[in-house]
Amino acid sequence: MRTARSRDRYRSPLKNSMIALFTVSCALAVTSCSGASDTPKTSPTPSAAQPTKSADPTETAKKDAIATYQSYWKEVEKLYADRSGKGAKLKQYAASAALKNAEQDAKRAHGRGLLLMGQVTVQDPTVTKVVTHGKLDYAVISSCLDISKWKTVKADTKKPVTLPSNRLTKYVIQSTVERWPEGWRVTRDEPQDRRC
Repeated sequence: MRTARSRDRYRSPLKNSMIALFTVSCALAVTSCSGASDTPKTSPTPSAAQPTKSADPTETAKKDAIATYQSYWKEVEKLYADRSGKGAKLKQYAASAALKNAEQDAKRAHGRGLLLMGQVTVQDPTVTKVVTHGKLDYAVISSCLDISKWKTVKADTKKPVTLPSNRLTKYVIQSTVERWPEGWRVTRDEPQDRRC
């Protein structure tokens, strides 16, 4: 028959483990609860601490105007290369005189059975004037337009058409891009008749 002392001897390891586990649990609970108030709060990230500077409207306007102008020429390429004109989304990038002139010139070429195939390259587009505080924001862009890889071909045969050898294939062009309610639009495109 076991005595009370021998029973306590068998229970004591289990009892000691339970007490240790309880002590550790309490310690963890106290640490996690008290630690939240005792430790300093993390400092906010720099972007949250200081409001970021808003982009300079002039620089934003320049970037947007140049991006629109380059997209405009990609759509002009599509317009001249497609007799139906349905593949081009020129109205997303052009308006006013620039849109009217491009559509009329493409229609005239197509009416004569001609297509213009290939690539137009806009080199060194530079904003020479920008206005962002009037009734209408606008930018004037000067660039070198390279049409040397833009070939005139017969629509039915795709054979190249002979063109005058003295024609300008790289020339300075000045364009006006305006911010309309729908977005930036090229409104004027004026070749300067000088090489670049």
